[in-house]
Parts: sequence; structure tokens; C-alpha cells
Amino acid sequence: MPPFLEMRGITKSFPGVKALDGVDLALALGEVHALAGENGAGKSTLMKVMTGAYRANAGTIAIEGAPVTIRDPEHARELGVSIIYQELSMVENLTVAENIFLAREPRTRLGLIDTRRMVEESRHVLARLQLDIDPRVVVGKLSIGQKQMIEIAKAISQNSKILVMDEPTASLSQREAETLIAVIKQLRAENLGIVYISHRLEEIFEIADRVTVLRDGRSIATRPIGEVTREFLVRTMVDRELSQLYGEHVSHAGTEVILSVSGLGLKRPSPHAARVADISFDLHKGEVLGFFGLIGAGRTEIMEMIFGERGHHGAIRVDGRPVSIRGPSDAIAAGIGFVTEDRKGQGLVLDMTVRENFSLTHLADYCSLDFVNRRREAAACADSVRTFGVKTPSIEQKIVHLSGGNQQKVVIAKWVARRPRVLIVDEPTRGIDIAAKAEVHRQLQGLAAQGLGVIAVSSDLAEILAISDRVIVVREGRISGELPRRDATREAVMNLATG
Repeated sequence: MPPFLEMRGITKSFPGVKALDGVDLALALGEVHALAGENGAGKSTLMKVMTGAYRANAGTIAIEGAPVTIRDPEHARELGVSIIYQELSMVENLTVAENIFLAREPRTRLGLIDTRRMVEESRHVLARLQLDIDPRVVVGKLSIGQKQMIEIAKAISQNSKILVMDEPTASLSQREAETLIAVIKQLRAENLGIVYISHRLEEIFEIADRVTVLRDGRSIATRPIGEVTREFLVRTMVDRELSQLYGEHVSHAGTEVILSVSGLGLKRPSPHAARVADISFDLHKGEVLGFFGLIGAGRTEIMEMIFGERGHHGAIRVDGRPVSIRGPSDAIAAGIGFVTEDRKGQGLVLDMTVRENFSLTHLADYCSLDFVNRRREAAACADSVRTFGVKTPSIEQKIVHLSGGNQQKVVIAKWVARRPRVLIVDEPTRGIDIAAKAEVHRQLQGLAAQGLGVIAVSSDLAEILAISDRVIVVREGRISGELPRRDATREAVMNLATG
């Protein structure tokens, strides 16, 4: 089948960085073409060139065989090319219909917005996706998965022929991800061409027809999915064997209890949070304790109570001593660090440099007489950057320009520099590539080997099974079971998670 869209020799440079170097990509209608590669490989840059957000320095783009110069995202949409970014662009206080037709609302003969027609056309688009959502409901009341579907409905309503999806399942529950994948298969059958970017290799093998691998800004290989193995894909992405990425798990868990939680529950449950109650567990020195549960089970609420971000009742002890945690400052003083799941919104200040972000948790260490000793701060940051393998041209680089994996390393590094006794890591590898995942896993194991107690919270069951010495499963706001590593199989954990 001839390609609908073809990119040849695409090159894009930024000051000091060649993000793309002669990349080729072709996409036919009725095809799901997966784009794989590490963070920083050039995937997002290539898609921004395709959708008009960036202009390439060299190379050509053709649609249906005719050369085109895509001026901007609006021009791309006119040509039939739309993109759904990982960070959704919904206007929360507008309705579903208003979001679908934002900035292109149908008008009456008097020039007023034709609300009735907008709602009816939205119903038609939603029905096409088999979505039972009222177009008049405010988007802020929907789940993340429903919002993702609304983004797809918006693209379809624009008569898109090519749809780019960037990490579409990163924030979805397993059920929502399965629904989305079913919709993608339906759209393929309706002759849409889909570019699918994901770090979840199992999804690529389930829905892709072809896969292109990028590495260091170059296209390394394009293959039909039937000719590709997981091992080949990983080796091509990172230039290493799968066995080299993940070493053998070694437990460093001791018998000494670092953190003890008993009878923990939310003081004032909110309508948008799980009703967490009666949470009791111990964390041992040198242990990586995994917390697993389906989205909405209450995992994050438990960690936010321990860190003082939510009011709670119950008892918390650190190193055997009772501690009163009324806010994050109390938790930090007690020796607890918290790597939040929202690294961009809560874990980092994106307009600040690597150095400035690194020292946020412990700036007082470099202060004397109310002055910051920048030399000591920079030296400590540079040492931590080396230790954690953060890839950055300089510690003075703004952190917004780092890849997701390197941003995550900085978040972990800044808490480790605080020298906590307990480190809580919520969704430690969300949105980062397989090589960066392996590095983060090794760092967590290394911290445990140094005597920290690590709590790893993840919705990725494979991750929990890979890094945990013990697994606690949460369901409907309560602990439904606890499994030692030897008994923590997929079936056993999911049985506890689903009841």
C-alpha cells in the first residue's frame, strides 16, 4: 500500500544539539506504525515536525505523493494530520462538546454559536467511538481515560487521516488502556493511519503493523512487527542486550524496622479520593517494599498521608520513635522523602536549572549567614549528576530541556542528597524509556543496599515484581494482602488487586 505521508531525510537542530539527523518515516492509511526509542532519541521532535510545531532544517515531507511545507499545527490539521500529546490539552471547565469544537464552533446564520448542532455532532462522533458520554457534561468531571477519548473524538471530528498518539496509556488504568487499544484497532479498520509512541513494548506488539526505531536522532530500523522480537527491539533501541539492562535481583532487606505504620486512615475523605482506612505495615532497613493496586485503589493517598499531604489518624513511627506528621515539613524532619508521581507539576520547577532543582530539598546545607555558597552547591550537584548518570550538557541547563528519564533521576537525586531514612517513590518510571527504567531500578536497589528503606508505588505490575523484596496490594482503600517476593506472581497479585 503506498504511503499517505512520507518524511525523508528530516534533520532538525537546536543550539548545541542535533535532535534529528536524516530520519525517514512513511505511514499508510489503515496502518498503526509504532515509533520506539529511548527518551531523547528524537521521537517527539519528529512528530512536532510532522504536525507543524517545528520546521525541519533539512528534508522533505510528502502527502499523497505531493511535497508539502507544513507551516503550523493548524495547517497540519487542514492536511489531515493531528496529534494527541501525553499532556492532555482539555479545558476543564468547558463541556465535552465545547472541547471537541473549541475554536471552530458551528455558527447560526446570525453568527452565534449553534450549541444544538455542536452537541448533536459531538454525539455522532462519540457514538462512532462507542463512548457513552453526555456531550453536555463538564470535562473536569471525567476520568483521565475519558479525557483521552475526548481528545481522539476531537481529532476525528476534524476529519483527520493521520493521528499521532504520544504515550496515550501512560496515565490510564489497565481497563482504560484496554478500551483505548480497542478503539485504536477500530480506527485502523476505518482506514486511519496512526503513529503510536509508547515505552510499553507489549502494546507495540499488540497493535502495531510496523515499527520504526530511533536512536540518537537517527532512524535505525523499520520492520513489520511480525519480523521483530522483544530482544531485537530493545537491542536496537539502546544498543545493548536485554540481559545487560536488568541485572539479577539481590535483596538487601534486614530485620530492623525503619518505618512502622498502624491504623492509618484519612481524617477527611474527599469525593475524589479513595476512602483509605486501617492501613498497617512495616518497612525494613535495606528493603524495597512494593505497593500495587489498580488506579483508584488508594496507593497514592496512603503515601500522601505518610508524607503529611493529607490529614490522617493512626500512628507512624520512624526508627521506633513515634512521629507527629502534620505536613511535609514534619515528614522531611522525620527522615522521609517523597518522589511524587507528578514530576513536572510537583517534583520539579521546570524553569529552574538542574543545580537549582537539585538543592531545593536541602539548600540550607550550602548556606552560611544567609548566603548560599554556590561553589559548594555546584560541586555537590555535579557529584550527584555523575552518581546518578544524569545526561545534561551542564548543571546550569534548565531542567525542562532534559528528557523524562533524566528529569526523574534529578528528582530522586535531590531527595537522596537530603539523606532520608525512608524514600517513597510513586510511579518511579512513568513515561520514561526502557534503558532509563533499568537505571532507575538499579538506583533504587543501590539506595536499599546503602540501608535506606524504599517504598516503590507503581501501577506497572511488571515493575513491582522486578524490583520488590515484598509486595503489598491495596484494594478499595485497604490492604488486601501481602506477598514475599517468592510468592508474588502476576496471578497472585492481580487476584488480591481485583478481589
